[in-house]
Amino acid sequence: MKHSRTDRLDSEYQKEISKIISGALKDREPEIKGIVSVTEAHVAPDLKTAKIFISVFAADSEQKNKTFSVIRDNAGFIRRELARVMNTRTVPALTFLPDGSMEYGSKMDELFTKLHKDEDR
Repeated sequence: MKHSRTDRLDSEYQKEISKIISGALKDREPEIKGIVSVTEAHVAPDLKTAKIFISVFAADSEQKNKTFSVIRDNAGFIRRELARVMNTRTVPALTFLPDGSMEYGSKMDELFTKLHKDEDR
């Protein structure tokens, strides 16, 4: 299966943004708490915009929302850091979106565990 340029860029941006968030941004912004995962990146074919899906696993929803807000507010910083490491002519404008798949998976695991406990009775 042949991958297109945007598919390669998607994975490269995902990897580099994850490094930036866990490194330079976390050092700069102590409000970032919990585990932050960059689950997906979708770069537009014209390379002008990119949607970055972020999942935050934190102690409570308030901490999770604060961490996500800090990441969203620092989109310009992340973009500048990307420009330093990426060898592309332009770096797209970044839009950060929440990804709820981890919470969904955790909730489904709890439901399945509960079902198995109910069956054992």
